[in-house]
Amino acid sequence: MKNLEIYTDGACSGNPGAGGYGVVLLYKGVRKELSCGYCQTTNNRMEILAVIKGLEALKEPCNVTLYSDSKYVVDSVTKGWVYSWKKKNWIKSDKKKALNTDLWERLLTLLDKHNVEFVWVKGHADDPENERCDFLARQAIESENLIVDEGYTQ
Repeated sequence: MKNLEIYTDGACSGNPGAGGYGVVLLYKGVRKELSCGYCQTTNNRMEILAVIKGLEALKEPCNVTLYSDSKYVVDSVTKGWVYSWKKKNWIKSDKKKALNTDLWERLLTLLDKHNVEFVWVKGHADDPENERCDFLARQAIESENLIVDEGYTQ
């Protein structure tokens, strides 16, 4: 399998509010950047969606080192919370319904396909690729072509 790095970030102007994601994929010196903006969403949804979009861009199963500044995303996967929520019909240990289940379902399918190592990076701490993802996400929010986040509910 190919080995590559993916950097992701999500952003929101207001939470909820307009949001966007940014993704940088790096493979053997080749760089691909992805971003998109949404008219109404949450920061956590954009953080998860960035990871999904990065993994969906891969044409075959890969070994991925995935960098995110979202503790919500990284901890949910690496600490096994999302698997537990799914097993319990999307109910968390506090007996509340897990949020963003539409996106978690998509992500879990991708995690079955790819070998992904999640790495948390501190946001806004001068990591060039994390900063680039943040720029892409914020730029997407400013786009005139914001789309609807179909899974977002208030």
